Amino acid sequence: MRVEMITKEYPPEIYGGAGVHVAELVTALRQNIDVRVRAFGSPREEAGTFSYQAPSELASANAALQTLGTDLEIVAAISDADLVHSHTWYANFAGHLASQLHGIPHVLTAHSLEPLRPWKAEQLGGGYAVSSGIEKLAYENAAAVIAVSAGMREDILRSYPSVDPARVRVIHNGIDVERWRPVQNPAFLESVGMDPARPSVVFVGRITRQKGLPYLLQAARLLPPDVQLILCAGAPDTPEIMAEVQEGVRLLQQTREGVIWIDRMLPRDELSAILTAATTFVCPSVYEPLGIVNLEAMACGAAVVGTATGGIPEVVDDGVTGRLVPIEQLQDGTGTPVDPERYVADLASVLTEVTSDPEQARAYGAAGRERARDEFSWDAIADTTRALYAELTA
Repeated sequence: MRVEMITKEYPPEIYGGAGVHVAELVTALRQNIDVRVRAFGSPREEAGTFSYQAPSELASANAALQTLGTDLEIVAAISDADLVHSHTWYANFAGHLASQLHGIPHVLTAHSLEPLRPWKAEQLGGGYAVSSGIEKLAYENAAAVIAVSAGMREDILRSYPSVDPARVRVIHNGIDVERWRPVQNPAFLESVGMDPARPSVVFVGRITRQKGLPYLLQAARLLPPDVQLILCAGAPDTPEIMAEVQEGVRLLQQTREGVIWIDRMLPRDELSAILTAATTFVCPSVYEPLGIVNLEAMACGAAVVGTATGGIPEVVDDGVTGRLVPIEQLQDGTGTPVDPERYVADLASVLTEVTSDPEQARAYGAAGRERARDEFSWDAIADTTRALYAELTA
């Protein structure tokens, strides 16, 4: 079987969970089938992997149009495939057209949904209407839609009610616990200012509305004074959200010590060292289909505190591998808490509880690593994905 995998992100150009997912899935799938990767970005040297950039004629066009131009370049290069598999709206248009052009099944994996990310209008302007329309077209016509969590499946069926529920399958994200593992590196921790002898809360993620970082900065004001806050946060969606976070960090640093902001992307071993030393990792997202970063933290032996939304409760076993923070959200697609002050207070309360009991936090972390190893392996995910491919091409 030959599969064409289409993605915006692929090593070395990865900035979010979707890119991590594609890279790991391709590695596991290639053990048994022929997978060609069609990725956006600069040329890559990996065998069976091809890179595409927007046509030069679209250099000054809206980013959404540049995406569609790249998609057309990809479609023109595809041939002799049994199936095409796309990831995120950036690649969905290419998958849809390749399916029509070549008469092959189109599988798409849902990592997020445009209707549930209305803040992207800040980033894309009118391009957001384009991205939303493309996503709707692809979902309604795909042979199968893979949801990375049961929560995501519910979101898909609510956002696109004309999609046949039988075509929406749940296949979770995964984690490689051999690559993501506890790492001891005191020298590196010292270099970034993190004191492993003090309790700590670690955040890792892009600076985007869905990740809930402004709520965390507010909650951090309520934490015990000895708790450190380590923010591994970069790649802002817009200048506005970046400015909001900068101001929040500035105000926080005026009132407490141990607020550390690392705005560069860290190599895996360095990030693993921070996660290993953390008393707890925090995922304050208001929208999160699953959250590979939670699995990465668990694999490094960190307790996880996460918002009880989306697919997070399918990863974090409340009271076993960490804690879930309750949230009641507006049903307008933004994920905004109905009572933001209550959510901030609850987040601060749970973080205080976990950081005040290091022994319990270590027990959460140990259980989390075991859960990541036993229930989220990429080999098992690849087996389930191949079975879906076989069903669609039979």
